Amino acid sequence: MQEIRVSEGKALTLATELLRRVRLAEREAGLWEAADVEWWGRKARRSEGVEQLFWVDGDGPVAGVLLTSWADDLWQCDPIVVPGVTSPSVDQVWAGAMAQVGRHAAGSFEVPVRDDDRQLSELVAGAGLVAGERSSVAWMEAAHRPPIDVPPAGFVLVDRTQRSDSPHPMRLRNGEGVAERLRRCSLYDPELDLAIETSDGQGAAYSLYWFDPVTGVGLVEPVRVEDEYHRRGLARAMLTAGIDRLAARGARRIKVGFESAPAAALYQGVGFRPTATVTFYKATI
Repeated sequence: MQEIRVSEGKALTLATELLRRVRLAEREAGLWEAADVEWWGRKARRSEGVEQLFWVDGDGPVAGVLLTSWADDLWQCDPIVVPGVTSPSVDQVWAGAMAQVGRHAAGSFEVPVRDDDRQLSELVAGAGLVAGERSSVAWMEAAHRPPIDVPPAGFVLVDRTQRSDSPHPMRLRNGEGVAERLRRCSLYDPELDLAIETSDGQGAAYSLYWFDPVTGVGLVEPVRVEDEYHRRGLARAMLTAGIDRLAARGARRIKVGFESAPAAALYQGVGFRPTATVTFYKATI
């Protein structure tokens, strides 16, 4: 077993391998898929220059600490261990996580913990972190996906293969460089990058779907309907189309995370079933 620190592209490669190994070890373990970490890279972050910590054996990474800066003064720390691994221990990885936070983070930081992860819950509570926001994780068997809903009259569903030269609809919340940064992601597929436009070309909604051929998992992240277009069935039309495209790619199971009651109603309405809840524990440095 070797403890290493790497940054930028090498860190993303190891994070991808680690999260795949978690998923292959247990079908609903952990919080994140490899595509989650790629999605986090949609904009430049201070944490890109951080040397991320991993434990590696002869087959690749078995544990790691992912440190992500959502803002210069707000960081997220994810200690991750492959299920069934005995070395390093969760205590060792947690100690490494706190050392990484102390070395690199500033302002405040949060650690998301599944509520059924008793060991990590005790560690974060013992370190003085305070429970904050909560979210849920839900899964769907691709074979049980719903039929595709057609967008209502006056709206059309498009993907990025049809709009490759137009400004990306996610740029307003994620920066002008989002299209280029997405293209660098190994799991990004422009045919799974969907939007709904009005008949005159105005953006009404967007969503992004990720397929991991190694794990057979599809991920939905993000889904957004602009405020003036709520309650017209646009989110359901995108979701059913995106889920169907994931199944066509070969996804056997599909995952989504959510926080709000309206999001829960939307996702459960198309067939997702919640399997875990997550608490974000916070502290100030």
